[in-house]
Amino acid sequence: MTLTENALVGELPVSDHPVRWSAGRPVCHRLFLLGDGIGESRTPGLHEAEGAAQGMWLTYRILDSHEWGITADDLPDVVSWALASGFSGFNVTHPFKQAIIPHLDGLSARATALGAVNTVVLRGGRAIGHNTDWCGYQKPFADALPDARRGHVVQIGAGGAGAAVAYAMLDLGARRVEIFDLDVERAAHLVDRMAGLFGPHRVAVGTDVAASLADADGLVNASPMGMATHPGSPIAADLLRPDLWVSEIVYFPLHTELLVQARRVGCRTVDGAGMAAEQAVRSFELFTSVAPNAARMHAQVRSMAT
Repeated sequence: MTLTENALVGELPVSDHPVRWSAGRPVCHRLFLLGDGIGESRTPGLHEAEGAAQGMWLTYRILDSHEWGITADDLPDVVSWALASGFSGFNVTHPFKQAIIPHLDGLSARATALGAVNTVVLRGGRAIGHNTDWCGYQKPFADALPDARRGHVVQIGAGGAGAAVAYAMLDLGARRVEIFDLDVERAAHLVDRMAGLFGPHRVAVGTDVAASLADADGLVNASPMGMATHPGSPIAADLLRPDLWVSEIVYFPLHTELLVQARRVGCRTVDGAGMAAEQAVRSFELFTSVAPNAARMHAQVRSMAT
């Protein structure tokens, strides 16, 4: 078999010129997403499409903890397996963004500050954690609502994504962020972390969501509520009002119940597609050391999410 035969080059067209192996090799990357209930994720298609556009042989798979019976206790073995199997890296989502940290060889400065990881780069036998969620959330929000008032922001969710969103919002200048979570201790830990970075007067654990929303400028859903596998809205519709902006991190479905309710009331809204695309843009570059086409990836997310 020669290098020009279709059996080797797959769907690549047969050229009139011989493949010049001496001139270079295909750039190859193997990636995966680790999380719970992620079978419907569009992330694999997003990275594979950009890889193909860049001329790479890039594959991206799903490692669903529900399907494979993976718990936090299995994370050291997952990292070892990924290193031994030749992966370039993997993304991490709910519920492992914080639990993965003790099993990594190092963290970026942002991941250290946030105490959450969504991107693990595997190089030279080492696993290094990064966080691209905070900038993934911040830029699309600022682009969509550049004039949004950020005096008082209510945030639902204090997990790994919640840490990134709180950081992004405080970094954008929010004067006060109130964080609500069903796990009050988790919310308190996040508040302590953000208070250490931005000051104790700017962040607090929320106790009465109705009272807080009555006086808030904006609402962010940084919880899994609204995902295809976690349907529903984290907020009762009658707590929304027209002068409240509403931001969502869930992108599949694109039109979550919260956003549908908010638009019905007349709120300005930001869907989760921008964050999904922008964090992937940053992750792609970390994985491959190649700058992707950001506009193309944003368009790809929206085409897949609708």
